[in-house]
Amino acid sequence: MTSMNATSTSVSTLAADALILGFDGDVISHELLDESVRAAVAESAATLEASAKVGSTVVLPGTGVEAKRIVVVGIGGGSEGELREAAGAAARAIGTRPATVVVALPAADDAAASAIAEGAVLGAYSFNAYKSDDEVAGYHGPDWLIAGASEAAITRARILAGAVAGARDLVNTPPLDMFPGAVAEIAQSYGEAHGVEVEVWEPQRLADEGFGGLLAVGMGSSRLPRLVKVEWAPEGASQHVAIIGKGITFDTGGISLKPSKSMETMKSDMSGSAAVLHTVLAAAKAELPVKVTGWLCMAENMPSGTAQRPSDVIRIYGGKTVEVLNTDAEGRLVMADGLARAIEDNPDVVLDIATLTGAQGVALGTRTAGVMGDDDIRTEVVDAAGGANEPFWPMPLPDHLRDGIKSKVADLQNMGDPNGGGMLTAGVFLQEFVGDTPWAHLDIARPAFNEGAPWGYTPAGATGFGVRTLFRFLEQRAGA
Repeated sequence: MTSMNATSTSVSTLAADALILGFDGDVISHELLDESVRAAVAESAATLEASAKVGSTVVLPGTGVEAKRIVVVGIGGGSEGELREAAGAAARAIGTRPATVVVALPAADDAAASAIAEGAVLGAYSFNAYKSDDEVAGYHGPDWLIAGASEAAITRARILAGAVAGARDLVNTPPLDMFPGAVAEIAQSYGEAHGVEVEVWEPQRLADEGFGGLLAVGMGSSRLPRLVKVEWAPEGASQHVAIIGKGITFDTGGISLKPSKSMETMKSDMSGSAAVLHTVLAAAKAELPVKVTGWLCMAENMPSGTAQRPSDVIRIYGGKTVEVLNTDAEGRLVMADGLARAIEDNPDVVLDIATLTGAQGVALGTRTAGVMGDDDIRTEVVDAAGGANEPFWPMPLPDHLRDGIKSKVADLQNMGDPNGGGMLTAGVFLQEFVGDTPWAHLDIARPAFNEGAPWGYTPAGATGFGVRTLFRFLEQRAGA
């Protein structure tokens, strides 16, 4: 994680590759920016028709400052979310592999300062591990100097930006190298490093204990499934939150094979589990006084002579049976196992997060996720998402959709009404496995992976979507 430090020195005198300043119709005066420098920059920015539109940038030579260049970025009205996005856009505009960057955007309080720092680091994110150029592959971002930020703001931003970047790295890693067993090993390594307890269910244990969903989805692959429990359990915690993440490391659709074009981004089908793992680690690093149990439901959905078939009936952990009508509706099967096991520990609330349905993107587009579940918990998630500036939209779980998942030969079937409402039907299916535990389901299918151009602090590829919302949910539960 890139080091970020507060500074009380005039930003004009700091040697850096870039200095980032805000624009809201004029270059904003900062308490650590000399007025003469501000005026000169404002004149140059006006000549280049700088805009207050959030994320709009102009790049100037570093005249009058020690920085090599100045990035002037539009901040709109200067809200916390706008500042985060502006910082990310500015970070992307700097150029190739800067060593040091000074950020002097206006922050009214620690929350805004933390948002600025998060946005800057996340906007500069790149995934270079597979580049053959050693200089490129070894670059891990600049040193950041966030002008006027407190140490508390910097610490929170470092933890959150590190968690989001960590989730992005897991998802961006090619599926050749990121498979269920590999994720389990990574989780164990992180657990040892950060004081988090990790327990792994190997394939034989999954079979012995009846995790039929994970085994059915994963049995078509030579790389067999895992269930990974990751737990932060501080002494005196008054709340216990369980979070279940979908972890399909690659999704071909199984026997119900996807078109080849639809497979190109299917390494992203583990985004939920990546978010869960790094949320638990972030809770530990921040020492949140909340017990958090993460469940990573890991499998690779492949077609082969050992793969599950449409019309198979499987037994989910706990005993309910499911008729599999479509092997590409596999996420709900592994999540059912995870949910059924998680509620055995009697958490106060259970959340699940998954790239579950293509219908999510049809309903809400590429940047807005859906959240379903108990009204109170759904509202709590939406509130947390608002604080994190991640767009989640509350969706219903209509009772009539329950009839669509009744099976003639089993308790349930994994497909419902073919005429629409696929996101909601999947939520109704998962609801069958949470009992009376307060619960919400987060479908992040499209926001989890950006197939278009970068924007704000969101790169192309894995986005780490949901990590900041989950972390804010935990903070709310802790009374922070």
